[in-house]
Amino acid sequence: MSIINDLFASSDHPKSLGSKFRAIRLRKLESLFFRNFNPEKPISILDVGGTDYFWKKSQIPNIPGVRITLLNLHLEKTTHPHISSMIGDATEMNSFEDKKFDLVFSNSVIEHLYTFENQRKMAAEVQRVGRKYFVQTPNKYFPVEAHYALPFAQYLPKKLLFFLLTNTKLSRLTRWESRAAQQYLDEIRLLNEKEMKSLFPKSKLLKEKVLGMTKSLTAHNLR
Repeated sequence: MSIINDLFASSDHPKSLGSKFRAIRLRKLESLFFRNFNPEKPISILDVGGTDYFWKKSQIPNIPGVRITLLNLHLEKTTHPHISSMIGDATEMNSFEDKKFDLVFSNSVIEHLYTFENQRKMAAEVQRVGRKYFVQTPNKYFPVEAHYALPFAQYLPKKLLFFLLTNTKLSRLTRWESRAAQQYLDEIRLLNEKEMKSLFPKSKLLKEKVLGMTKSLTAHNLR
C-alpha cells in the first residue's frame, strides 16, 4: 500500500508519478536551455509560481551566472544562493520592465487562475517580461485529471467531484479537507491545445506523451 501511496502522492513527493514526469520535463528544459544561452554570461530566470524544491535536481541554478527569482502570492522559502523569492501576481507583473528576464519559466501554474481572462493576462505578462519562455500545463483532455489523479474528473459536475474528494479516498487514496477541495474546484481551469496556442501564438508547443496520449502541454520559444 505504501508503494501505491507514493505513486499517487503530489509531485513534491520524490517517488510519485508526478515527480517522475516533472524530472523528464526538467531534462527537456535543460536541453533547450543550454542550446539557447551562454553559461559564461549572466542569465536571469523568473519562475512564476515556482519553488526552491523544483530546482534541486537541476544543474541550472549551479551555473555561476544564473540567478533565479521565484514569484508567488506568498514568500517562498529558498535555500540555494542563486535562488531568491518575492511576492507578486502572475497576472500583473508591474514591478518588472519589458524583457527584464532572459527566461520566464512556469510549471503547472497557469491552470490555477480561475478564469481564461486571468490566464490570458498571465500569458501576456510572461511574453512581455521574458525574452524566452517555457510554460507548462496539464492537458485538459488527458483521461486522468492531474490534480486529483482521478479518471475523467474534469468532466464531472463540481458538486459530485466535491463529494468524491471529501467523502471517499478515490483521489490519491486520501480524503480531502473540505476547504482544500473547494479551493481546487474554484481555481482550476484546465487548458487544451487550441487555447494554449491562442495564449502563446508565436510558441512551439511540446506535447508530453503517455501511452500515445498528450498528458501535458508546454508553450515555449526556445528554438
